[in-house]
Parts: sequence; C-alpha cells; structure tokens
Amino acid sequence: MESRDDYKFMEIRDAIASINQKVNLIAVIIEFGFPRRTKGTDYFCAVKIVDQSQPKPGITANIFAESLEKLPHVASAGDIIQLSRVVMKTHQGEIYVVFNKKFSSFALYEGQYGTSFQPYDVSPKFQPRDLDKKFILSLRDWLVGFELDEGSTNFSFVRDIKESKHVNLICKIVYICKDAQDGALAFVWDGTDAQPISIDTKLANEIDNAHQLGPMLPRDKLCTLPSVGSILRLIFDKGTEKQSLCVLESGKWVKFINVLCEMQVGFFQIVVTAFSKLRYMPEEDHAIQARQRSYEERLASKLGRISFWSFPWPSPITEVDYNDEPFVTLMDVLTYPKVTAKFKCVVRVVAVYPLQAKDFCSPEGTYRVRLSLEDSTARIHALLYAEDGCKFFDGHPSVDALTRKRNKLLGVSASGENEASIRNPPWVQCCLKSYYLNKQDLWGSRRYRLFGTRLVVVD
Repeated sequence: MESRDDYKFMEIRDAIASINQKVNLIAVIIEFGFPRRTKGTDYFCAVKIVDQSQPKPGITANIFAESLEKLPHVASAGDIIQLSRVVMKTHQGEIYVVFNKKFSSFALYEGQYGTSFQPYDVSPKFQPRDLDKKFILSLRDWLVGFELDEGSTNFSFVRDIKESKHVNLICKIVYICKDAQDGALAFVWDGTDAQPISIDTKLANEIDNAHQLGPMLPRDKLCTLPSVGSILRLIFDKGTEKQSLCVLESGKWVKFINVLCEMQVGFFQIVVTAFSKLRYMPEEDHAIQARQRSYEERLASKLGRISFWSFPWPSPITEVDYNDEPFVTLMDVLTYPKVTAKFKCVVRVVAVYPLQAKDFCSPEGTYRVRLSLEDSTARIHALLYAEDGCKFFDGHPSVDALTRKRNKLLGVSASGENEASIRNPPWVQCCLKSYYLNKQDLWGSRRYRLFGTRLVVVD
C-alpha cells in the first residue's frame, strides 16, 4: 500500500530540490513536442510545465510509453497535467522530470476554460483522488492572469520565411483535413505575404512544375479562407501525424516552435517534425492582437490587396484599360460569388504555354496562349486569346520581338532560355474576366481570360 506521502502534491519549486526522488505534480502545459520513437522500442514525448511557484522558465517532463497510444494526447497547450510518481533528474545542469512507464501515471484536464474535473486522457496506472479537484481549480484561477514569458524566443512572420530554414511561427489554423495519402494536413496564415520564389532552372525544363496550381481545395472550402495574405500548407513528418492533427483546431492561433520551411511545386509549406513544439497561446496574447490589427489595417488600405512584394508599385511593362477599378487578389477571383465577372490584379507570370513565341498563334494568326499567374494568395491559369492577344502583344510582331516580350514578362535574361539561370518575374497589372464552358456545370467549367491589358516592352 502506498504511504500518505504518495498522495502529496509538490510545487515545481520544491520538486526541483528533490533530485532522484519520486514526486507528484499538478501543473500547466505551456509547450509540448510531438512524439517520436526512442533508440529502443519505446515512444517518447516532452512537455514543458509551469505552476504558480515556477511560472518561468518552467520545467520539462520527459514521458515514455510502450506505444503512441499510451502517450498523453494533449488537446491544447494550456491544459493541466497531473503527474504521479515521477522522478526528478538532472543532466548537464538542467533539471527535468522523468515519467517511468513501469510506475508513473498521468492525467490530462481541460485548462483555463474547463469546468469538468474529470480527466479527458489518463495512463493505465492512474488513480483519481478527491483532493485533485482543489489543485485543478487553483491552477485554472491562476491561468486567468498568467502571461507566458517568451524569453529569448524569436517568432517570424510568414513574409520572413526562407526555404530549408527552421523557424518559429505564430499562425492561425484556417483549415484542417486529410490529404490523398490519408495523412494529416492543415493550412496556416498570419496575414502577411510569403516571399515570391526565384526560379533557377532552364526555362524549357520548367513547364511541368510551373503550370501546376499547387494544393487546391474545393471552392466551398476556399470561400471560408482569408483572401489576403499567403495561406501555407502545414504537413506532418512521417511518424507524427497520428498524434498531431488532434491538437490543432481550426480558427485557433498557435505558436509553432522549430518547424521547417520547404518548397513544394513553387509554394512554401511548413513541416512539423518530431522536434517541433507547440506553445501555449491565449486569445489575449499581444502577438495575436498585433497580427490581427495589422491585417485589419491592411484591408482598410486602398492598396492592401496588392502583394507586399510588388511595392512601391508594379512594373510599368503592362498597362490596363481600367485604371479606376480597385485591385483584388487571385483568391478574391477564385471565391467571387458570381461565375462571370471582371477583375484587376497585380500578378507575376510564372510560365507560358506554349513556350516558344513562334507557337503563340495558330496558322490563321489567332493567339492562343495560356499564362500561369500567381500572387501571394493563389495561382491560376488564364487564357490570352484572339483579339486580347493582339492587344497584349501589340498586333503580330516578329518572332524575335515576341520572344523578347515573353522574356521580359517571365523575367528571363538574354541567355536564360537555353541555360540554367535565376529569374524573378516582375509584378505586373492585368485585367481578368471569368467565364464558363458548360451551362450545366457553371462552377466546374469556370475559366479565366486576360483582357484589356497591353505589354509595353520597348524593343
């Protein structure tokens, strides 16, 4: 039988003085990592906890179990964890908690806004006791005024991210789903524009990749997403997805620690690995409020729907017929409530098809060119057809002149067509109109054309 001391809960401040002893703790989870396999057969995850006695920097609890299912399934940072018969250890000057699968136990409770005293997840050896309630209530009351001290942690904006770099991000989860391989998939956003991608391959080799539209959602889902600011796909590394999707909630802001930025089909995506962590973030957090305020100010600005990266103004190589019309984003175009409409956008032309200028027209002299357009919110295909092509290219110039116009539009250097080189297409104004091909399937057959736009490259 356990002694009465086994029922005693210690504050973290006292527990850190009990090295190599078994203790019982009830604390708040401010950060948690995703589970991974140990070098042996067990699974492992780490949670950082705080309480009234140790609000900063907290202490890490390393939890081991025979399977993923037996690890704690933390619903949200800011929830409460009860740890029984865990051992205090020290390594290289750092004190931490060790959960031993043979005799330790845990229970998870809702955090600040919880009302139930029943745990939503427990380990097999957990035994509830009546006195647990007063400690849970005390922590919930304390959480009302708790503000996490970030210390030296720096958080980036989406506009700051670079490929193959690990960063810390504060983002809103705007959509969650499963991908085609039944893996966890989410989309995140912070109201800023991701950097446009410089393309560094031979032009002739870019056709397959440049014409892909990237990860697309059904239109009814797109209509629920913000139409300004880059929305990035968030994926989970192999081995983490089983536990990961359940801790994310659509509409909530999250602090991601140590996530990897990758490039996929010309788009940034964020990768959550086994070494990434989620951090506690109340809705009142000043960082959330600052991002929301910045986004609202952007929406109120006349030029707020132009990509940040096109400032101070788009390239003058195009002119449009509708100078007084407001600018919209490509996401605005995709989610517009009517099938047919006209728009004015600032975009980059990342690809053309056919590639060779000599193939832009049919033998009868009719232009038929497909442009791949992108801004910070989306990528679409738009057809440049017939008289709209004549207007865009100023009639039917020679093949050499047409090639120079194409190169200017695509950001191709003089030698860039035949040699691998870096190109960064200019931001240009254009007018778009949407139309349909099939009256029986208006939305499914919706397409886009460029019109009322002139390319004014000087030969």
